[in-house]
Amino acid sequence: MCGYITSESFLFSQSIIVYLIKKNLKMQITNRIHFRNIKGDLFGGLTAAIIALPMALAFGVASGAGAEAGLYGAVLVGFFAALFGGTPTLISEPTGPMTVVMTAVIANLTATNGTEQGLAMAFTVVMMAGALQIIFGALRLGKYVTLMPYTVISGFMSGIGIILVILQTAPFLGQASPKGGVLGTVQNIPTLLQNINPIETGLGALTVAILLFTPSAIKKWVPPQLVALVLGTLISIFVFGDVDIRRIGEIPTGLPALQLPQFSPSQFQIMFIDALVLGMLGCIDALLTSVIADSLTRTQHDSNKELIGQGIGNVVSGLFGGIAGAGATMGTVVNIQGGGRTALSGLTRAMILLVVVLWAAPLTQDIPLAVLAGIALKVGIDIIDWSFLKRAHKVSPKAALIMYGVIGLTVFVDLIAAVGVGVFVANILTIERLSNLQSKDVKTITDADDAILMSEDEKDLLDQGNGRILLFHLSGPMIFGVSKAISREQTAMEDHDVLILDLSDVPVLGVTSSLAIENTIKEALEKRRQVFIVGAAGSIKRRLEKLGIFDILPKQNLVMDRLEALRLAVGYLQEIDNNPVTSASDFSLQG
Repeated sequence: MCGYITSESFLFSQSIIVYLIKKNLKMQITNRIHFRNIKGDLFGGLTAAIIALPMALAFGVASGAGAEAGLYGAVLVGFFAALFGGTPTLISEPTGPMTVVMTAVIANLTATNGTEQGLAMAFTVVMMAGALQIIFGALRLGKYVTLMPYTVISGFMSGIGIILVILQTAPFLGQASPKGGVLGTVQNIPTLLQNINPIETGLGALTVAILLFTPSAIKKWVPPQLVALVLGTLISIFVFGDVDIRRIGEIPTGLPALQLPQFSPSQFQIMFIDALVLGMLGCIDALLTSVIADSLTRTQHDSNKELIGQGIGNVVSGLFGGIAGAGATMGTVVNIQGGGRTALSGLTRAMILLVVVLWAAPLTQDIPLAVLAGIALKVGIDIIDWSFLKRAHKVSPKAALIMYGVIGLTVFVDLIAAVGVGVFVANILTIERLSNLQSKDVKTITDADDAILMSEDEKDLLDQGNGRILLFHLSGPMIFGVSKAISREQTAMEDHDVLILDLSDVPVLGVTSSLAIENTIKEALEKRRQVFIVGAAGSIKRRLEKLGIFDILPKQNLVMDRLEALRLAVGYLQEIDNNPVTSASDFSLQG
């Protein structure tokens, strides 16, 4: 049984959002609006709006929420993300990746709760995703969102592109989409091909052809998406007017109705996971586009502020029945090329689309669904990372396997599983590679000929030890993967009487490596060998103190200079040579 969230909790959540908006306005730096570039901002917003109209309609229909939901999302996410975000030239709207997730969310919720109830719950998921984005930004997690290996990002985005292409197959062929999402469509491809609608497929093919082959000279003045939308609609009306073609249909004019948050207690966990996927994908999509905007305008965006702006936009979009959105690469690039440099361009674009929603929506009702499918299908093709797909196996076979694995998991299993498994495998391989490199800096040195930079005095003292002094030299960060190399070198202690553990060049000592060092020291002491520690200071010293290592060694055996440790070691050897009964346990150093 589904129920509304109580008014008290709803008002409480709204007060939190208002507080964050006020707080965000106080820290407003990047998106400060001025009118010194008003001509460029207005023209950039206009051209971005022209691009956004066909895309919003296409993504709204593709998501299953309807063309109006795409328009509402384009207006609301675009306006509030521009006003409160952290990238002045970023254009935010429904995107291909976000539409793919929205399609799955709407399909799942409407299948189990009915169309009306399912859509209301889907819009609640959009609000939840926006709230999570606000939290991510408030916690200043923006800089961590895009810290993923390129192989994972490439595979993830390519997988989303493939999903979008597959989901547009049925409307492109002039038929309703089969149930079951990607797998359902793939299983029904033979049936779809048998029942192909030649006229609608022709309109879809014409759309793709216009998008692919429009000359660059025309693209400078008119977006090919708009050309395809207008030309495809006119042909469907004047050439095939007497044929039954599936069209958008009537879009209600005026302001959208408020959609109060609604959820099913039994499905809240599923809704939260969907919101987490949607929110994370929106963060990645927006911040990657912000990086592109920075490179084009030579500016620096505020990632945390951008996440807050994106979150506010999605919360408001969900409240008024719009689908989720994020930073859109195409709209952002067009905006910058048109002269946009401040958030005024994004606000202008949103207001132009609002005019369409309020007064011009009836003009869109005759647009064929096949034309919109052609536009969305081309977006899916563009999302696929063809450049890296062609050369991934040449760059690294392991990287290629990770990318293909992420693609497969994204398309046929789950988006979170794809990213989680991809990041896990990529990080494990990276850690292994770093550990192997770092292990080379774990060296046992018994004479002056071994490879290490030593002074002449140090070499002389080491030679005086006649192979009985083992200098255990560690260098660089000692992460957990290096612990095996430390343990492996313990076998070199068998024929030595003194162990000098040199930590002078170790900036970071991990817990696992610390325990390996502890085992090495304890084993040496158990075999009645003398142990000296060199260069343990700062965090390294504190880590060893917490392990209790300094409690089992004489204070005199803890020195900061390797030369001093070698002198003490030679003195110890001379002592036990002169007094054979002396051992490491009863040897007393003279200060």
